[in-house]
Amino acid sequence: MGKRLSLRVYLMTIAGAACWGLIGLFVAPLYTRGFTAWDVVAIRGIFSFVILFLIMAAFFRDQLRTQLKDHIFFAGGGIFSIALFNYFYFEVFSQSSLSLAVTLLYTGPLFVTLLSRLFFKEPLTVRKGVALVLAITGCAFVVGLMPLGQVSIHMKTLFMGILSGFCYALYSIFSKPVTKRYSPLTITTYTFFYTSIFMLFTSDIGKKLDRFQYTDVWVASGLLAFVATVAAYILYTSGLKHLEASKASILATIEPIVAVVGSVVFLGEKLQGWQVLGIVLVLYSAILVAERQTKIKGNIESLTDVQ
Repeated sequence: MGKRLSLRVYLMTIAGAACWGLIGLFVAPLYTRGFTAWDVVAIRGIFSFVILFLIMAAFFRDQLRTQLKDHIFFAGGGIFSIALFNYFYFEVFSQSSLSLAVTLLYTGPLFVTLLSRLFFKEPLTVRKGVALVLAITGCAFVVGLMPLGQVSIHMKTLFMGILSGFCYALYSIFSKPVTKRYSPLTITTYTFFYTSIFMLFTSDIGKKLDRFQYTDVWVASGLLAFVATVAAYILYTSGLKHLEASKASILATIEPIVAVVGSVVFLGEKLQGWQVLGIVLVLYSAILVAERQTKIKGNIESLTDVQ
């Protein structure tokens, strides 16, 4: 039973990250219609909250009850993580490429590991450190920053990319303290409630409603919200409920692989040899994290059986 639970937890976490990897396919059409990065953050936040609230109101109304004191975590995750990391991420995407945006975003696991050590006292093990290095190195290979080193990055773009990784890491930090009290759906709904409120007051999306006359805008917005956001966050938060924040973030490095594979399948880009090597490194980093957790749970179960 324990091994099946572990496998399900890892698969949910990885599946959530895989949904995130599809973001670029849904954002590109919105840029084509003249929306800015901040507009896209607003679209993602508002559409996602509406979908989440309708799901909760129809099927999980009892899970809408929360304690007021916990809303500081929801608000923190919604504003300082979701809104800001999306903005920096989409800005890098619009100024350079999806590959570079994804790579810089995945400085996030490094920040999660360090912040989890600081706030949650999670152990900083050698295995976790090796997995982290492999994951980041693999990401660099996947998007072509290594081994050629021919990608020229503007300092402002680099800084925004690192900020996207830092703000991305804050989601795990804000969400972890309330995962024992609420379901993943509740956490995600209230997090996006604060994102949507913040974006309504700070964006110009209300002045661009005329652009929603185009079908492709509705389709892209709907997929961005439902697949790359609602499904992604529910799956990832479900995994986070049973995993250390740092381990979940390392497993989530599957996202850049999905992004690159998506560009190969849908955009006709070719996969180079070093990108395959990067995929192997990222997958192996996930195996290192999962294998250790499984062994520990297996040993605990064995001791329980003996007792």
